[in-house]
Amino acid sequence: MSEAEGAGTGEGGTQRLPVVERGTEPGAAPSPEQREPDLPDASGTGRAGRFWSARRLPAGFVALLLLLLAGAFLYDVVAVRAGRSALGWRRDLARQLAERTVDDTWVLVGAGVAAALGLWLLALALTPGLRRVLPMRRTHPDVRAGLHRDAAATVLRDRAMEVSGVQSARVRMRRRRARVRARSHFRELDDVRADLDGVLDDAVRGLGLARPPAVSLRVKRPGRKG
Repeated sequence: MSEAEGAGTGEGGTQRLPVVERGTEPGAAPSPEQREPDLPDASGTGRAGRFWSARRLPAGFVALLLLLLAGAFLYDVVAVRAGRSALGWRRDLARQLAERTVDDTWVLVGAGVAAALGLWLLALALTPGLRRVLPMRRTHPDVRAGLHRDAAATVLRDRAMEVSGVQSARVRMRRRRARVRARSHFRELDDVRADLDGVLDDAVRGLGLARPPAVSLRVKRPGRKG
């Protein structure tokens, strides 16, 4: 049975007026077609893994570099096949590779740069990335959701500011831990800390994260001005 809101005759308020669906008598049980579908279990279905970054910038950079190198070598090879002499840079490169030994300084530097670049590309390929997006619990196997760290930190900060005695609050959100620093200008610090513990625990559970972070809380008095 659906409901609609309408203007009431009271003092500037609104009241909900029941709307009876066609074919349903008042007080009768709804038919199976009219019943609301069962909601999935809030405990989650399926594993909520981290989100993987597309790595567009590194992939585009590597693709462009390989394209330029392959194009330059291909142009020179075609020119040689057409009866022209090889380009100067390729003759110099061939001579340098033939004359320099393996333990040469520039050879070692070039090998180190190539190895570092390869390790960087492997790290990008094997790590998920998107560290600022926290995966949420999966309530449906075909739906994935994530919450940005800044949004989660804002929620915790707003909830902390609702506690009586809190003058200011600062939250730093990480994957495993949320660091909350609050200042209380009245009330006992132990009482404020106890209230903040309860409020922040409820707020963390309300975020719906797959791995709720641990809360590190510190409460102190504001510093004196001057």
